[in-house]
Amino acid sequence: MYSKIMVPVDLTHAVQLEKALTTAADLAKIYNSSVTIVGVVGAEPGPVSHNPKEFAAKLDAFASDQSVKHGVTFAALAMTSHDPAVDLDIRLKQAAEELGADLVVMASHVPGFLDHFFSSKAGYLASHVNISVFIVR
Repeated sequence: MYSKIMVPVDLTHAVQLEKALTTAADLAKIYNSSVTIVGVVGAEPGPVSHNPKEFAAKLDAFASDQSVKHGVTFAALAMTSHDPAVDLDIRLKQAAEELGADLVVMASHVPGFLDHFFSSKAGYLASHVNISVFIVR
């Protein structure tokens, strides 16, 4: 049913991703799917890394750790953006298309007041890609 699963991640909130990563791993086991963790980083130093190359290495290490933890191979795709706060939605959509993903498993938060006025990242993807988006809270 699903052959390529994409899991967007923000390494600054890695602990809060556990439920989404477990869900993706379980689905991958059921459907014998590949799983790719996607992270978007700016070119400037940030809280996770000093540059995109360092970020890619950390994302690869995170994917390897998840592979061991869940018994499923997680690949990593690091994408660079000039302004991740602005470009994140577009870059995640682009990643889903490039990977040929047929399912996105994405962590989310409980909606707050501002979410009634501004679209969430998961809501944007669900509205702008022609594939299934599984939002995990």
